[in-house]
Amino acid sequence: MDAYDEGSKSGPGPDGPDGAVPDGSPRDASRPWALASEAPEPEGPAAKTPDAGTVPPESVPPETAVPPETVPPETAVPPETLPPETLPPETLPPETLPAENLPAENPKPEIPKPEHLTSGIAALPLRSQIAAALALAVVAVAACVHLGMVFLHVAPSNTVTKQHGRAIDEWIYPEFEQNWKLFAPNPLQQNVAVQVRALVRTSDGTSRETGWYDLSALDGKAIDGNPLPSHTQQNELRRAWDFYIGTHDGQNRPAGLRGDLSERYLRRVAVLRLHREHADGDGAVIERLQVRSRTTDVPPPEWSEEKVSDKPIVRELPWWSVPEGDREDGLTEASAR
Repeated sequence: MDAYDEGSKSGPGPDGPDGAVPDGSPRDASRPWALASEAPEPEGPAAKTPDAGTVPPESVPPETAVPPETVPPETAVPPETLPPETLPPETLPPETLPAENLPAENPKPEIPKPEHLTSGIAALPLRSQIAAALALAVVAVAACVHLGMVFLHVAPSNTVTKQHGRAIDEWIYPEFEQNWKLFAPNPLQQNVAVQVRALVRTSDGTSRETGWYDLSALDGKAIDGNPLPSHTQQNELRRAWDFYIGTHDGQNRPAGLRGDLSERYLRRVAVLRLHREHADGDGAVIERLQVRSRTTDVPPPEWSEEKVSDKPIVRELPWWSVPEGDREDGLTEASAR
């Protein structure tokens, strides 16, 4: 057949018979005149993407590495063959992660303790619970008794106070006495000084009379400069004197059942104060004593037109004999009450 016959669909190759090139390279079917190795490169991203199955992982720069999720499963590169910096942190073993990427350890949750076992009396041992319950019961009973006594003291006269008046007074006086002087329409505006003197027998048998001891001034001196003065320093002497004048008339006669009690109480307080001031001396004995009060009005302020007397009012009580029990060395403030 003629080589240039129209029925012929293939022509002789330029380099050899049967369309083969001398080096044995196959021809491109769509382009018989060109070699397959001379085919044009495709354009676009596909031309720049290397075959993951043929490119060694260590030759791929980190900035151009292909994410593992975009590689088909059959051609995916195992993660352990890729550089660590190209993999997400969650796919790396913990020992290869930086410190800032390590997962925080979850602390163990604390188990709350039952409240009924950690607070209150229930948290104490059984013996301690019993002791605490008994102590609370005693305090509650004492509080109820005290409130009842105070109520009966301030209540109007009734059958209970008439029958048990002495027991009520012994509980109330002198520490828990109730009065309304602070809220009176005309509060007390006087300075009352309680003074005492004594007749003592010395060790040689002679008797001598001491001068007046101003017990109120001594209490005031002990209170001055003391940020926490005691109840005794502030109220014992004043209470004793108020107790006496409240149970005696102007002629120093007792007015009621508490007259004798107030006299004994004031006398014992006076003996205690004289002994504290060493009025009896070494070996001396207090045989008799006398108490008096010196009352002066508080001067009004300069802007007031009120006029008051500046003369003191003196009230002297009779001489009292001191029993042997009041002269003992064991007399204390507690026994004076």
